[in-house]
Amino acid sequence: MGWILPAPKTITGNFANVIHGLNANHLTDQVIQRSKRMILDTLGVGLLGTSTEVCHKVTQYSKIYSSDISSTIWGHLDFRLPPLYAAFVNGVAVHSMDFDDTWHPATHPSGAVLPAVIALSEAFPQKKKISGLDLLLAFNVGIEVQGRLLRFSSEARNIPKRFHPPTVVGTMGSAAACAKLLALDQLKCKNALAIAASYAGAPLANAATQTKPLHVGNAAKHGLEAACLASQGLQGNKQILDMESGIGAFYTDYNPQALPTLQSYPWLLDQQDVAIKRFPAHLGTHWVADAASSVRRKLVESNDNFLPLDKIEKVILKVPEVKYVNRPSPTSEHEARHSFQFVACSALLDGSMSVQSFTSENIHRPALRELLSKTQLEHPTDNTPSFESLYCEVSVTLQDGNPISDRCDTFYGHWRKPLKKEDLEKKFQSNASSILPAEATEGILETVYNLEKVEDCSVLSTFLSGQSARALSEKLRFL
Repeated sequence: MGWILPAPKTITGNFANVIHGLNANHLTDQVIQRSKRMILDTLGVGLLGTSTEVCHKVTQYSKIYSSDISSTIWGHLDFRLPPLYAAFVNGVAVHSMDFDDTWHPATHPSGAVLPAVIALSEAFPQKKKISGLDLLLAFNVGIEVQGRLLRFSSEARNIPKRFHPPTVVGTMGSAAACAKLLALDQLKCKNALAIAASYAGAPLANAATQTKPLHVGNAAKHGLEAACLASQGLQGNKQILDMESGIGAFYTDYNPQALPTLQSYPWLLDQQDVAIKRFPAHLGTHWVADAASSVRRKLVESNDNFLPLDKIEKVILKVPEVKYVNRPSPTSEHEARHSFQFVACSALLDGSMSVQSFTSENIHRPALRELLSKTQLEHPTDNTPSFESLYCEVSVTLQDGNPISDRCDTFYGHWRKPLKKEDLEKKFQSNASSILPAEATEGILETVYNLEKVEDCSVLSTFLSGQSARALSEKLRFL
């Protein structure tokens, strides 16, 4: 007769039990489909991010490290790095342009987990193949842990004010995902969470600087490191999720709850999809862009297909109060990506936003500077700073006193209005093809779409390095 294990008495024990106990059979079709979209999007923005200045800096720094085991640096055939530093560099690349996905409660879930599990999957011995399904399961465990932790605080439902969430829940999610891939037992899963908690946290003051992308790179790296240390038997506080002085240290209203039982486990990703961005900037600016683009269309229609820039008296943006996205006169790409005003004025001038909107040339053009000087923010009391409920209204007043306005409640790409498959693919191909040859880009697309059937997920890393399909005829076998 089989023994039934008693239910864990602590929240931390309960999390360890779920991390250890979830298996591929628990994954639902919708969770698999949504997570594959997240993976595809994250790989695309990460590849594009390898071209940024901040990514070049952390890559150069990381080259001082070497070991016998190495993992792929996305977009590079010429060198590899130890798994920890591959997770770090690729994580920085993912968030380097603020182009990665956003969840509710607010965090960037994928960038903290995917670079870590891909780097770790390459560190296993040749005979121990990690399948695409293994990778999908570990990724989803990492996403799930983040979502559950965010629900322990009602503060976390709003856009953050003090610390950047991926540095807390992302680090924990990365540790959980890596613990899953390493098949750690419950005790070691508890220790991985405890160790990860001591790496957690970074102040939001570094938003809109080159340091913010490091938050996601560090979350990936530190979670992987925590799982590796736990696998070596390093111990930490076994009640890290239960205590006010544990993960509770980050929230004034921390209220941890036990997870559902493993029998027909309800994944949060089934209930709550992510937002996938159409242009690289803070999610709050996406409402602004859609409303401003609509106002531009109205202005142009009533002025013989011409934007009457010299007739604009003032621009009013009704947005929630989010201090770190209120930047009246941004001077760098990172500031521009965190500026309601910049995105509104760019969308008014150009009709839409793109990767090119944030070039130095576009940021400093005189027409934009003039429009910025006429732009004011208002914060209506009903406009709460939550990605679930915020709205944006853009109103342009012309010299004749005539106001033209429009409002956006849900932008295209938000979880209530998800990107169509062809638009997600277009975004991925546009991002990836700027770094990789066409064959490698197509290889990633095919591999991700069939990920649950892929025997050996190292094929993904081979494509991510830029190798073409011809080199892969042996590896690319589906189950």
